[in-house]
Amino acid sequence: MGAGHAHKLYRHGHSPVHDLPPHCKLAATFGFVVVVVSTPREAVWAFGLYAVLVAAAAAFARIPAGFLLRRLLIEVPFVAFAVLMPFVAQGERVDFLGMSLSVSGLWGAWNVLAKGTLGVAASVLLASTTELRSLLLGLQRLGLPPLLVQIASFMVRYGDVITDELRRMSIARRSRGFEARGIRHWGVLAKTAGALFIRSYERGERVYLAMVSRGYAGSVPVIDEVAATRAQWAYAAALPVTALAVCLVGWTL
Repeated sequence: MGAGHAHKLYRHGHSPVHDLPPHCKLAATFGFVVVVVSTPREAVWAFGLYAVLVAAAAAFARIPAGFLLRRLLIEVPFVAFAVLMPFVAQGERVDFLGMSLSVSGLWGAWNVLAKGTLGVAASVLLASTTELRSLLLGLQRLGLPPLLVQIASFMVRYGDVITDELRRMSIARRSRGFEARGIRHWGVLAKTAGALFIRSYERGERVYLAMVSRGYAGSVPVIDEVAATRAQWAYAAALPVTALAVCLVGWTL
């Protein structure tokens, strides 16, 4: 975890949110998501306030709204699932524009959309302001088992290696005039997948042997240890604590 590693979600910047230690941001994001999920779905106004809090955090982080909204498209499959719920759920029904919709299904769809969107937005904001290497260090700082941190680190890094290898193989196929157009080309694609597996396995062995030759004994040394001050913890806690106050009001009203 000593080497840097950039990812597409990260947006380089110098803001108060970027400068927070990664474990503070991880804890704040987790706390915010837990509070959002714990909020009763009938408290519609509360989810509006949560959205304002996320927007304020994005403004502090100097993350453009378009950047955030484009990355929210990852939840489209969940939106499609939520849209179907009013049509397939049972129970009391209401008529809307000539359609018979389930009341419980409408509430369920709202619950999925509101909480899912806020959770994804908070996660995207975290990834946009924290480098991947820092996220892994933050997980380790929060006490996640070192073995799980190593697995996550190797998975991300090796995933990029496999993606690049697959891209080179695709370029090699196209340079030879190959283009998959039907079922008759599935055999070539299957051979490509097999060759990719063999190359990946062999490269994994070489990487492991190289690590062992350099003294790897089951743990990756941490080059820089990031500590957080009380002020930084307080700054990071502003989002989940404010959301908790909104949640408590939502349960009492």
